[in-house]
Amino acid sequence: MATILRDWSYRYQWLYDTITSVAAVAVGGEKRLRQLPLQGLDIQPETEVLDLCCGAGQVTRFLVESSNRVTGLDASPFAIKRAKDNVPQAQYVQGFAENMPLGECQFDIVQTSAALHEMNPQQLRQILKEVYRVLKPGGTFALIDFHQPTNKLFFPGLAMFLWLFETETAWQLLEMDLAKELEDVGFGIGKQQLYAGGSLQAIHAKKPYMK
Repeated sequence: MATILRDWSYRYQWLYDTITSVAAVAVGGEKRLRQLPLQGLDIQPETEVLDLCCGAGQVTRFLVESSNRVTGLDASPFAIKRAKDNVPQAQYVQGFAENMPLGECQFDIVQTSAALHEMNPQQLRQILKEVYRVLKPGGTFALIDFHQPTNKLFFPGLAMFLWLFETETAWQLLEMDLAKELEDVGFGIGKQQLYAGGSLQAIHAKKPYMK
């Protein structure tokens, strides 16, 4: 699946930004899309935040407005370089999301934006376990990603987008109950909201306090 447009979108930042801006119209624009998973989070200057699969820092730039302790993690050295240039206020670590080179119980908040659909189901489940590991007890995992549309009118547009720019892993995510996967790891679901006819889901999952 996917076309050469996928490779181009990762190679050329202007194309990636254009595609994202067009796709984000359904939720009120790119800025709102990037901030959807952050709504309702209490982020203070001392809050330890991990921007997981940070890419070029599209969400990192909003996180550093509230916290002085933001870390971005991405597997791509090219993405890390872009993020450092775009948002120098944050710290950055190169590493895989399914095997983070980070300590246990290190972060108050972990956020990831439109990244889990890049992973096959086995990778995704391992990433959820890693997020649980690096979160402090009582910490929150905030995410936004694709969801099976609840309004059938939105399915053709989503299908076209996935066909042009994504791989089979995005289709696999549509078949998964992500909230249940999080609960299986040990998270409690604090909030799950659907947007754009149900084609996007934003979830806040809480790591429970130790008994």
